[in-house]
Amino acid sequence: MAGLLMLGLSACADTLDTRVTRFQSQLPAPQGQTFAVVADDPSLAGGIEFGQYAKLVAGELTKKGYTEAVNPDAANLIVRFSYGVDKGRVHVRSTGMRDPFWGPWYGPGFGRRGFYGGWGGGFYGRGMGGWGYGWYDPWFDQGVESYTVYTSGISLKIDDKSANKRVFEGKAEAASSSNKLTWLVPNLVEAFFTGFPGNSGETLRITVAPEKTTVKGPAK
Repeated sequence: MAGLLMLGLSACADTLDTRVTRFQSQLPAPQGQTFAVVADDPSLAGGIEFGQYAKLVAGELTKKGYTEAVNPDAANLIVRFSYGVDKGRVHVRSTGMRDPFWGPWYGPGFGRRGFYGGWGGGFYGRGMGGWGYGWYDPWFDQGVESYTVYTSGISLKIDDKSANKRVFEGKAEAASSSNKLTWLVPNLVEAFFTGFPGNSGETLRITVAPEKTTVKGPAK
């Protein structure tokens, strides 16, 4: 898993900048509580891909001291998990100029066109915005660059069954040149659980190392 560097890092084109926001209200400290990870989107329930990512979430919660239940009926805490990536947006710019699209927290549009389209809405490509940084495309020449920016994110909500109330919710969102959920989701989960549960209402910027590219040599 890629290493994480928290705060104080300047953004650059070869890293995944992740914005993590978490809220909590009487989230119980790990003292024997059990949990079960379920799909917040019913269409994902029972899916093999969802199950793979749910195991990552369960592993992180186990590291924090909670115990995974055999099923949701036996759990004290229900963890509702969702993930997604949009279809991307293509941007074109002249070279040699500062990209107005790139800036702190992905520029001024970050708060207006968030991954969620408002908390909990527009999650799976419905209304998701995008931000990004310059990405060179050799298809363009004569001083012009193009780049496609994908917006990805995860959402996690925890409900206390005995108290019948929500005790935690949070999200991690990022803009990158990759739309591969198999790379994005594990890194977003790792970023999300860095310093978990964190301070309620606090937003952290966490930088994840770039996706590795495998170069294959000639067949022997």
